[in-house]
Amino acid sequence: MVRDNPDIARHIAEITALGRPDYPDDIGPMIASLLSEDNCWVNAQQIKVSGGQAI
Repeated sequence: MVRDNPDIARHIAEITALGRPDYPDDIGPMIASLLSEDNCWVNAQQIKVSGGQAI
């Protein structure tokens, strides 16, 4: 919905510290890192991957 609607994309960009909406390439690496064995002790956490939206 954000990609297809310039008004929504502009609104998201305005309220995000990074100044743009997120893309799948922003989220995928974070998910992959959480699934790696390097993070085996991370559990029951809420990790917000938002580019600083609404901070």
